[in-house]
Amino acid sequence: MADLKDFAEQLVNLTVKEVNELATILKDEYGIEPAAAAVAMAGPAAGGGDAAEEQTEFDVILKAAGGSKLAVVKLVKELTGLGLKEAKGLVDDAPSAIKEGVSKDEAEALKSQLEEAGAEVELK
Repeated sequence: MADLKDFAEQLVNLTVKEVNELATILKDEYGIEPAAAAVAMAGPAAGGGDAAEEQTEFDVILKAAGGSKLAVVKLVKELTGLGLKEAKGLVDDAPSAIKEGVSKDEAEALKSQLEEAGAEVELK
């Protein structure tokens, strides 16, 4: 059980670049389409018809950089592990997802950090 918790923690802490590399490995070496697997897993839960479940995963969406664009770019770089150019691209292309599928606590923490830097942020 401890091994699974360690594995889960490693997955949660992956950078965007690492997630993309993992998706490529799963697709090329094992024939698994990560997006298709997520849809297949979410399908039965969505069709259950039971009472609505509390949302456990959130997407942190940057809506606008605000007045301190440079500070927001630096923070996005730090939070995502992206290079400066990629982080600037995310900020320039707002609205854009900074992190997807994170816990409520992590999403709230990211939102508050980004808002302190001057960004306009939304959680979905």
